[in-house]
Amino acid sequence: MMATTHVFVGLAAVAPIAYAAPELSTPLAAGAILGGLAPDLDLVFEHRRTCHFPVVGVAVAAVAVGVALVAPSPFAVALAAFAAVAWIHAASDAIGGGPEMDPWNDRTERAVYDHVRGRWIRPRRWIRYDGAPEDAAIATAFAVPALLVFDGWVTAAVIVGLATSFVYALVRRRLVAWTPEWLE
Repeated sequence: MMATTHVFVGLAAVAPIAYAAPELSTPLAAGAILGGLAPDLDLVFEHRRTCHFPVVGVAVAAVAVGVALVAPSPFAVALAAFAAVAWIHAASDAIGGGPEMDPWNDRTERAVYDHVRGRWIRPRRWIRYDGAPEDAAIATAFAVPALLVFDGWVTAAVIVGLATSFVYALVRRRLVAWTPEWLE
């Protein structure tokens, strides 16, 4: 899935809490956005292995959410949102395709790495590849709660993210031809 889809899923996950406790909306949004993006920092390492924790991440998220429930401070809430959304990102990568540049030609059976079992989780391909039309549709659907609940800079970020998603989805299949071989 696109990074923007992960961010919108994260914002949708925290939107009910932000609606119920608007004073926490900024730390929730910041944590969700960063948590949606953070796992993909491993693009420069071994993508979907180095910073993705689809199994271990649930324990970290549970502890962070527990701390935020017991001692709800803006920092604890942001950290809980970050941990929960980073885990959702890592776990949801298994419903898409593999991390390869051209999954329509070179399909792998490696979606995301399970550090507990020491093996790769196979891709389900419900979303064929990042930037596929169904990815753009899901991104749009998950952006709606964020647009309804958040305002200010979050709304602006969601609108920019949606525009970026649409452009990326339009050019995604051409990117392979445009990408220098050394960058692949």
